[in-house]
Amino acid sequence: MVSESTASAETVPAMDSQQALTALRSLRGEVAKAVVGQDAVVTGLVIALLCRGHVLLEGVPGVAKTLLVRALSQALSLDVKRVQFTPDLMPGDVTGSLVYDAKTAEFEFREGPVFTNLLLADEINRTPPKTQAALLEAMEERQVSVEGLGRPLPDPFVVCATQNPIEYEGTYPLPEAQLDRFLIKLTVPLPSRDDEISVVRRHASGFDPRDLGAAGVTAVAGTDELAAGRAGVRGVHVDPKVAGYIVDLCRATRSSPSLSLGVSPRGATALLATSRAWAWLSGRDYVTPDDVKALARPTLRHRVQLRPEAELEGATADGVLEGVLTTVPAPA
Repeated sequence: MVSESTASAETVPAMDSQQALTALRSLRGEVAKAVVGQDAVVTGLVIALLCRGHVLLEGVPGVAKTLLVRALSQALSLDVKRVQFTPDLMPGDVTGSLVYDAKTAEFEFREGPVFTNLLLADEINRTPPKTQAALLEAMEERQVSVEGLGRPLPDPFVVCATQNPIEYEGTYPLPEAQLDRFLIKLTVPLPSRDDEISVVRRHASGFDPRDLGAAGVTAVAGTDELAAGRAGVRGVHVDPKVAGYIVDLCRATRSSPSLSLGVSPRGATALLATSRAWAWLSGRDYVTPDDVKALARPTLRHRVQLRPEAELEGATADGVLEGVLTTVPAPA
């Protein structure tokens, strides 16, 4: 039985797909009013929203990971909540819990921060596996179960988790099962010299990252545009040869001598989804092998595991995937 909220979320609005495409393309320019030089990361976040997937953002401190998500939420007029993941964070602090009300002599459910459109899980690898696992049901089922009762989350619902790639003390590596639930893993790079000069000049002119309204970030799209965009993505054609190419790429990772864990079938379907979204954002109604190549690394890099000896030799997940892309023939 489909709930009323689910049914309304799946109803495609009468918005033209081209209008939605124009609006969603303009997000990069809107976010750029607050964040300089991260267009590729913004595109990845939009792809995740179109695919109803979750994003793992990796980058050193100070590269505007949090600001990116906040600016995107404002440009899309979506709710955002931030949770600082710490070693003492409990599952109920994220999902919510039953609280006794002395006035009514009954327990009532108080929603946790997971009940939002964009959940910014800051430094997710600093909290123990028990609390990390609390997000698994929310990420996969779009609901939270408390005392056997499922409580649906808003639509859209996307987890944007951040982690620091250089600090290991006091961190808990994400288990493979949870990593596999993230649609894409985006690397947030340090800015170029010119971009960094622009950042410093903005701050010298009075830019306040806590006041996005003053920076001129306004809503240029919303849930209607996202719904129309998702409908457009579903209409993107995938040739059987391209589907076979996606499968061949994923299967090649399972036999790579540098990897102890290859890409699962879920990874293959994720690559299909992100390739279709990228094709739609590019203005096409069909997927090309180049679309698959462009999204292979962000979609698959967190789904593979290097062998210890390969790590000692300096191998990286992106490097191994680059080798796979080079060796597996693409269809004409």
